[in-house]
Amino acid sequence: MSSPPPRLWLARARVPAVLLEGVRVERTTADGLATVDLELEGGTVRGVRESGERIPEGAWDLDLGQVWPAFVDVHTHLDKGHILPRAANPDATVPGAVRSVEADRTRNWSAADVRQRFEFGLRCAYAHGTAALRTHLDCEPPQAPITWPVFAALREAWRGRLDLQGVGKYPLHLYPTPAGADFARLVAEHRGILGGVTRVPAAAPDAAARGLDQALDALFALAGEHGLDVDLHVDESGDPKAATLGQVARAVLRSGFRGQVVCGHCCSLAVQPAAQVEEVLGLCAAARLRIVTLPMINQYLQDRGAATPRWRGVTLVHELAARGIPVAVASDNCRDPFFAYGDLDMLEVFNQAVRIAHLDRPYGPWPAAATRVPAQLMGLGHRGMIGPGRPADLVVFRARTMSELLARPQADRQVWRAGVPVAAPLPDFRELDTLYPGPA
Repeated sequence: MSSPPPRLWLARARVPAVLLEGVRVERTTADGLATVDLELEGGTVRGVRESGERIPEGAWDLDLGQVWPAFVDVHTHLDKGHILPRAANPDATVPGAVRSVEADRTRNWSAADVRQRFEFGLRCAYAHGTAALRTHLDCEPPQAPITWPVFAALREAWRGRLDLQGVGKYPLHLYPTPAGADFARLVAEHRGILGGVTRVPAAAPDAAARGLDQALDALFALAGEHGLDVDLHVDESGDPKAATLGQVARAVLRSGFRGQVVCGHCCSLAVQPAAQVEEVLGLCAAARLRIVTLPMINQYLQDRGAATPRWRGVTLVHELAARGIPVAVASDNCRDPFFAYGDLDMLEVFNQAVRIAHLDRPYGPWPAAATRVPAQLMGLGHRGMIGPGRPADLVVFRARTMSELLARPQADRQVWRAGVPVAAPLPDFRELDTLYPGPA
C-alpha cells in the first residue's frame, strides 16, 4: 500500500501488554503478551480491543504474530559510525578507541564525510523499525561548527520519518570557560542537548573530583540558562574507583536543575561495594536521573584483556529499576573503534540485553526499555506505546512468543509507518567504499 486505507483491522496481534494503552486486558501469555485487534484509520491507531472469537471482516489476520510500536534509540554515535575500516582499535579497549577516533576525526571528519556516514546509519535504523533516535556528536574543538550544521540539515531532511535529537559531547573542563558558554549557545541555536564524559583519573583524584564538580556546576548553569536538557557519559569503566554517578546526582541537587538528566553506561556501579551502591541509588532517585545501558558495547569493551572477561560490563539495571529509576537500552556505537559490529537494530539491542542482563523470567516491563522509556527520555509522548490516537508506526513480526522473537534476527519483519507497510531496504556497505578502501 502506498497510502493508508480508510480503515484497516490488524486482527489477532500479540503485543507486550506493557506497551498497550486504552484497552483492558483480561488475559496475557506467560511472556506478558496480550492478543488484541488493532483498528487503524488515517495513519493512526483508532482503537484497540482484546481479540475475541470473531475476526473483523476484511481484517489482516496476523495469526498471533507480534506487533510492537516503532523503536526508539536514545543513545547512538552516528557521527563516528562506520569509520572502523580506516580507524581500527588495536586492543579493543576504551583508551584505544578514544585514540583511534581522535586521530580519524583530525584527519577525515569533513562535513561531507560526516554526512555520508551519518545518513547511512539513519537508513539502517529506519529499515529496522526505529522512528526516533538521539545521537551524541563529538564536539571537541574545532569539530562542532562542522558537525552541527550537518546534523540540522539531516534532521530536517528526515522529518516525518525519524525524530532526531543531537547531544553535544563536549570536554567538561571547558564548560566553566568562555568557550563553554559559546558552545552552549551553539547547541541552543540547534535545539540540542548538552553532554560530555565524566572522568576522574587515578592521579590526584581529590583535585580531579573538585574540578569535575566545578565543570558540572557550570554545565547545569548553562543548561538552565538556555533551557536545555543534559545527557552524559558516566563511569564507562570496570574500575570501582570510577564513581562519578553520585557526583552528577549531587550536582543536580546542588544546582536545583529542573531539566532532564540522562546518564549513559554507568558500568562501574556494578563492581562497587554494596553500601556505596545503595548510597548512589538513593542519590539517583533523589536527583531524578534517567539511565541508559548499552549492553552490546559495554560487554564488548569492559574487562577486555588477554584473559577471559569475568563480568558482563553492564550497570545494575534491575536494582535501578527497583528504585523507580527509568532504565532504557540503546545501540551506542556501530562499526567504529568502540564497537566493531552493530547495525542500529533495536531488536538486536533488546535481544542481547535480555541475554546479558537477564531481562526475562519474567520479561515484565522490559520491552518498554526499547520503546516507551526512551521515548519518555526524549520527550516524545506520542512514541513508544500502542493505543487510540497514537501513530500507527509499528513493527510487525511473524513470531508469536518471545522465544520465537529472540531466537532469530527477524529479517522478515514489516515496518509500518502511518498505517502503511513501507519498503525500506538496508543500505549496502559498498556505498561507503568511497570513504576508504573496500574489504581487505
